Amino acid sequence: ITERQYGDWWAKYEIGGLLAGQTPPAALVAAAQGAGVIYASTRPRAQETAAAVAAGREVMSDVMFIEAPLPPPPFPDWFKLSPKWWGVVSRFWWHAFDHHGGQETRAEAERRAEEAAQKLIARAEAGQDVLVFAHGYFNHMVGGRLKADGWKLVQNQGFKYWSQRRYEKR
Repeated sequence: ITERQYGDWWAKYEIGGLLAGQTPPAALVAAAQGAGVIYASTRPRAQETAAAVAAGREVMSDVMFIEAPLPPPPFPDWFKLSPKWWGVVSRFWWHAFDHHGGQETRAEAERRAEEAAQKLIARAEAGQDVLVFAHGYFNHMVGGRLKADGWKLVQNQGFKYWSQRRYEKR
């Protein structure tokens, strides 16, 4: 697809939910049962994931946890890639060249990641395990801030759907 088509594809993905029939793994449900507080991005797929995992528990929706933007760079229409590769190219352009297409800049997203990390740290330091349903790259950014603030990544299931990362204070 072209970069314009990818922009349309990404916009639809951002407002989409889970696919029919998807169910959370038991380990994630167990993690939710032990959480003192649960946050979720306001995106439908995060909301639906939280609802599937939290089993009726309160989930605090917060726009702070939405994904960092992924605007494709302006390439000519003859240049076509799969959505997966447009994602790679778009993230690289956003990260390396601050191509944001009028959306959130890298610096703005980094400030938001720091604010999100501080929100999570405050809850954790109050004695609550915190569970967040959010999105891959922004989760990575928040994780970087947590590490910088003395938290250690003790569980890492990668970037696949339904995966978990767990941080603990060193």
